[in-house]
Order: sequence, then structure tokens, then C-alpha cells
Amino acid sequence: MSPDKISLDEPCPVARCVDVIGDRWSLLIIRDVMDGIHRFGDLQRSLSVARNILSNRLHKLIDAEILELQGASDGTAYQEYILTDQGKQLFPVIVALRQWGEQHLFGKQEPHSVLIEKSTQKPVPLMRLTSSEGDSLDADTTEVLKVNL
Repeated sequence: MSPDKISLDEPCPVARCVDVIGDRWSLLIIRDVMDGIHRFGDLQRSLSVARNILSNRLHKLIDAEILELQGASDGTAYQEYILTDQGKQLFPVIVALRQWGEQHLFGKQEPHSVLIEKSTQKPVPLMRLTSSEGDSLDADTTEVLKVNL
């Protein structure tokens, strides 16, 4: 999204991101498009969301340059929503949310979908942040340098 379309008085990247993709429907639309659902009707069925809400969020994601419309891949008159390169870069965000949910929102034996590597059919390992030396990073070992306004 170009800077002229967002709140420039907000110096926090997290806050700006939440303004663009921070609601339930936007994140679930991005997840579904990543999972291969590209048509309006299919997204509506998958999400069980009202047409007006879905339409609003899709327009917002297009304006934010996360999604774009293209002609249907099967040659029909339909249009499909696809991720832009910028939208594809949200994959680690979706994976981080998925992995946190798996760890904290499901019982040990409770079934849920699993993200796997296509080539090995094995579950994707837990994501972790590392320093330039390869050490694990977390909230206790990092800090944010605030902008002085």
C-alpha cells in the first residue's frame, strides 16, 4: 500500500499493518486465497460471510495492493482474486498465527488442519526468530527504538 493511503501520523509499523489487515475477515480472506480459493462465491461459502462485508474487505485488500483481480484461470468470464508479491510476503504472518493457535488454542488430541511441506509431506517446523549469530530472539532479547516526534 502506498504511504499516501495510510495514516502517516502513526510511527509504529504494527499499527499501520493492523489498519490494513488487522480484522478477522481480511486475515481469513488472505488465508483462503493462499489456500487456493480465488473466486468471490467460493470465498463467501468458505468464510460464511455476508456479501457486503466480503466485498468491502476485498476492495480494501486490493487498494492495499495485497490482492489483485485477474481473469479466471480456466478461461471463463469470472474474475479471480490473487495475491500480489506484497500479499505473498504475508505468508510468515499467517504461519505465525497458525502456529501460535496450534500451540495455545487446541487440546493435545484435538484435530486441526496441518501446514505441510509439499515436497516431503511433513509438517512445517515451528518458526523462530534468530539473531545474526543464529541465537533465538524473543521479546526479552529485543527492543524497539522509538521515533522521537
